[in-house]
Amino acid sequence: MRRRFDSADSLMALLLAVLVVVWTLLMAVSHGAPDLDGMEELVWAVTLEWGYTKHPPLPSWILYALAQLLGRPLWLPFFAGMCSSALALWFLWRLGREFTSAGKAAAGVLLVSVTLYFSIRGTIYNHDTAQLWSVAACTWLFYRALRHQQRSTWVWLGITAALCTLTKYSAVILFTAFFCFMLRHGSFRDARTVRGVGHALIAFGVVFAPHLLWLVMSDFAPFRYAGGSLEAGGRLDALRDAFSFIGTQAARLSPMVVAWLIWRAWERRRPATRFEPEDNERWSSGLTPWDISFLRWVGLTPVIATLLVSTLLGTRLVAAWGTTFFMLWGFYMLWVIRGEERETLRRIAIVVIAVQLAMALGYAVARGPLAWWNGRPARSTFPGAEISATINQIWAEHLPGIPLRVVASDTWLGGNIALNSGVDVQVFINGRADESPWLDAEQAVECGLLVVYSRVTRRGGEPAPELVALYERARYSGVAEQRWSSQRSPIIDLNWAILPPTARCTTR
Repeated sequence: MRRRFDSADSLMALLLAVLVVVWTLLMAVSHGAPDLDGMEELVWAVTLEWGYTKHPPLPSWILYALAQLLGRPLWLPFFAGMCSSALALWFLWRLGREFTSAGKAAAGVLLVSVTLYFSIRGTIYNHDTAQLWSVAACTWLFYRALRHQQRSTWVWLGITAALCTLTKYSAVILFTAFFCFMLRHGSFRDARTVRGVGHALIAFGVVFAPHLLWLVMSDFAPFRYAGGSLEAGGRLDALRDAFSFIGTQAARLSPMVVAWLIWRAWERRRPATRFEPEDNERWSSGLTPWDISFLRWVGLTPVIATLLVSTLLGTRLVAAWGTTFFMLWGFYMLWVIRGEERETLRRIAIVVIAVQLAMALGYAVARGPLAWWNGRPARSTFPGAEISATINQIWAEHLPGIPLRVVASDTWLGGNIALNSGVDVQVFINGRADESPWLDAEQAVECGLLVVYSRVTRRGGEPAPELVALYERARYSGVAEQRWSSQRSPIIDLNWAILPPTARCTTR
């Protein structure tokens, strides 16, 4: 299944590695804390669980593995998100080389790389971003499975599809696109395809079975969470969501169009040397009808189907849910590119690199120095290290010689305190055992517990009732204050309480 690694592969791998390094470094120096989703994954990644109340487990497993190698630095989610983005681009590159030349495939991959889902939002390590690589890998394997009908490819497709589903259940949207394409082309009339699908389903079942068992045992908790996330105020609200969704997706795809327009202006001002008449043809002219149909059905079905279902059923539609829907759209640019391949690719690469650097530097400055100076309560300027130091000092004053092990708080505030306190400190999320499967909740309370909440960090919201109940049980309590960033920023109220260890503590 694997062709030999050539010089074009090496160059693409180098470019993608540089992409990861540049974005990770800039986020590390400009951010004082990860984004909310990245913090949630860091909090979850203290153990290997078969599932969580909100999502399936694979993104947390990946972060757990990285944490075993690198510890829990605050930049780890940025790195993990950009690795997922780069790996997705790599599989798109492999897909592009299946149906066109290396140069044209590279142009499509480079252009799609500047969309926000592979750049700015690629730094946000949530289940949408974490799914990028597996969606791209599934798409490549699905193409190869239908084209070459090798049993090993079908098996790998089933394994990767299971990993995609273990990342987020929305993988079913991608599988719907695959099914529609096969119906359109009568693939099920081919006995080899039927056998291949069978092999893929068996491989999928083997990988997914343990999580399915966990779902049954947890009464399908993530599905209940997903059901609540889909609730909207009716079809009119759903229609508003659809228009908002379309507008946001257009904005997030716009850097690709901007990069193409810059290249086009350069080409008009100083045309690249053309050696053959065919250089004036659109780059899409060499695609077969089957390949064109593949790009259209697999590339367009997810967004069209999602919009239709949301509008008809009156369900909520969030812009981030479109993260994986547009990765094939870079190849659509082949319809609007002409010219000698080598020189055209060189120019597109220069434009894309410039746009990537401008976006990375601009985002780092906006989320770092500018946000701090403006005093805006941004996640990126959150004083997690300072708050953690203050809370640890309070703990040490009341319980000298007893290490802090568990922080009962919401994911954001508790995560910032825990990650800046040490690798052994865990978060008791909202004081709820079901949200913190890595803890023995009873022993956590009996062996010494710090409770912290803030209405400022919750944007005026109230803490969870379970957290308030723990707070009221505490022997020691008080309020500390910490300014968010500059003197223009709000003051954070740190409502803290300490439950000392009891004689019922059995943890050594």
